[in-house]
Amino acid sequence: MSIIELAKRIEQSEHLTPAEYLQFAQDAPLETIQRLADGLRRRLHPDNIVTYVVDRNINYSNICTAVCTFCAFYRKPGSPEGYVLSFEEIYHKVEETITLGGSGILMQGGLHPDLPLEWYEELLTQLKRRYGIHLHCFSPPEIYAFTQLFQMSTEKVLRRLQKAGLDSIPGGGGEILVDEVRRKNTTKCNTDQWLEVMETAHRLRLPTTATMVFGLGETMEHRVEHLERLYQLQQKTGGFVAFIPWTLQPDNTKIGRKIPDRRSAEEYLRWLGMARLYLENIPNLQVSWLTQGIDVGRQGLHFGANDLGSIMIEENVITPAGAHHRATEELLRTSSLAEGFTPCKRKANYVRLEERVGLRA
Repeated sequence: MSIIELAKRIEQSEHLTPAEYLQFAQDAPLETIQRLADGLRRRLHPDNIVTYVVDRNINYSNICTAVCTFCAFYRKPGSPEGYVLSFEEIYHKVEETITLGGSGILMQGGLHPDLPLEWYEELLTQLKRRYGIHLHCFSPPEIYAFTQLFQMSTEKVLRRLQKAGLDSIPGGGGEILVDEVRRKNTTKCNTDQWLEVMETAHRLRLPTTATMVFGLGETMEHRVEHLERLYQLQQKTGGFVAFIPWTLQPDNTKIGRKIPDRRSAEEYLRWLGMARLYLENIPNLQVSWLTQGIDVGRQGLHFGANDLGSIMIEENVITPAGAHHRATEELLRTSSLAEGFTPCKRKANYVRLEERVGLRA
């Protein structure tokens, strides 16, 4: 089928087959993808609002039993560079975040082999009791690791964390949800295990985000398969509130010796737009200014994205791999306004925090 015919079907809100999306991703002009993705964004978000979040990525520990070719953050158990933050250190970081207008805490760590589940429960309980702040914590690889360490079902682990104060789950550790790619790059949970954590969370009404990291040596077919797996789970559960794709940052990583070059802005925008078109059942699409820079992030608002993500008060995982871009709340708001949108602060679950949005530029 021709690209013109595929474009017409997409414009009519028809969901294509994976093979047809692959053809479109490979052959459609970038301006066609941009036009269609921007049009879908307008239909999904006719209020013209671009959201963002003020939060902090607190990495409670860098000790990790997994080995990932793309990670410059983790340290093996026993490493002199390994750490576990004390509760008091975490409290201090949360208090700093609140002082800066923070609307939530993103908290993730390595797959620590020794911390008991009660440590995580007590931490969540104390954070919620002390600060009442939104807790967006523990990616699927962490949750899966908990099930293995503590010999519990995913549901039991999540119920205990939810009771302690967990509000939502970040979509980290997805990378490419194709085991052929994952086996070459990580010893973390496989595709079905990642998806099972998310499906269980959705069943418990814990909202989650989803991610994709591309540039890991995967094929275009692998990227489409990743999107298809997310699309199918969302059709079943409706629990994903946002999708965030970003590009591999190869500095100081094992994979960087083999794949030293970053993906171009044009390739990033092509797949950002394709993600919007493919995942029309996931309401929000976030740009990655952290890996691409704010100028490309602003362009992304015209490729289907309606969210600028976080100001990243603290970020310790992607930054060591070469993501050195920084932003303030003012920069995200003025960037939205400059592109013709109305900015609005939100929580990690995409609940908006401003009744009269866009009044503070």
